[in-house]
This record gives sequence, structure tokens and C-alpha cells, in this order.
Amino acid sequence: MPRPTPEKPAQAPAEPATDAPLRHPLRSATLSSRKPTRFDLRPDAATRAAIAAALGLLDLPALRFRGELRPSGRSDFELEAELTASIVQPCSVTLAPVPASIAEPVRRLYLADWQDPEGDEVEMPEDDSQELLPEVIDPGAVALEALELSLPLYPRAPGVALGEATFAPPGAAPLRDEDLKPFASLAALRDRLTPSEGGE
Repeated sequence: MPRPTPEKPAQAPAEPATDAPLRHPLRSATLSSRKPTRFDLRPDAATRAAIAAALGLLDLPALRFRGELRPSGRSDFELEAELTASIVQPCSVTLAPVPASIAEPVRRLYLADWQDPEGDEVEMPEDDSQELLPEVIDPGAVALEALELSLPLYPRAPGVALGEATFAPPGAAPLRDEDLKPFASLAALRDRLTPSEGGE
């Protein structure tokens, strides 16, 4: 008589693999469909140090991401939160520390029937915060993305100016800013075509 095959235990879906320094995963299937799910993320010093290293910051003295995930319609969810942070970046000219404060509202709309318009001949939606409802919504990952997008691109220490940059290969006259101004090339062409005094 053949032995009965033992039933395999039911396995919960695995968490998405990630090495992100800040995580707060929430399964979409377990979110309340009647009331908001609130969160208030305030990472400790070690986590902030890891975030600073990942984003190229000199320091991240403070970070808070507070908000809620609330049901929208029958099966969609909306994330609305406030990101506040104190950051220290290297000056883009001197590398000196440049402190700054960030306060940004953050909104995401997770739609169960959302379709990626890329590749289709349809107009892009005006609301670029929409995306497909995932199995796991991670406010921690949203916070990191929002923080990275809000960082100043070219931080400068007080009193530091970029100055005029010149570029040229060895042996050639460098290009100056004024050479790149509108109509500079047309003026140079005019000067070459205009006969010099005393010429034929």
C-alpha cells in the first residue's frame, strides 16, 4: 500500500529581497478597507548613518516620515505623508559641509487596475504619483525615494561661487562662457567672411 504523501505546509509570500536601510513593509491584503493605517517612521542614529552613506550625505541628523495609508474606492489605496529631514551635504565646489532642511509633502496612489501607459498610444496621466498596487507597500522605501528626490543637486557653502569654467584640449585656446552665448558662432562666421581693410 503506497504511503500517503504528506501535505506541504502553506507558505506565506516571501518579503521582497532588499538591502534598503529603511524598511516598514505593509501587506496590501492586510490593510484595513475602512480606516487609515497610520505610520510614523523616525529611524535611529545607526539607520540614519546607513541612509546618509547610501545617498552620499555627510550626515543625516534628523529624519521623520509621518502619514497614513487610507483606502480609496473599493480596492485602491492612497499614501499621504510629510517628509522632514536635516541633512549635511558636501559643497559641490569645495566639499565643505553644507547643512539644509527638507520639508516635503509626499503622495502615492496605488491602483489595483492601473495599467502602465508606456508603449501604448495614450496620453500620459497628469498625476504621476499613480502606480500599480503591489503586494507589499513599504513607506520606508517611499521615504528614501522622496528624500533622494528632494536633495539639492548642487549644494554650495556660503560665499562660494562656481566661477567661469574653461575647457580645451592641449595646445588649443580654451572656450569661455562668452564663446557659448547665443549668436557667438554666427558673429565669428561673419568676421571670417567680412573682407579685411586693404584686402581684395
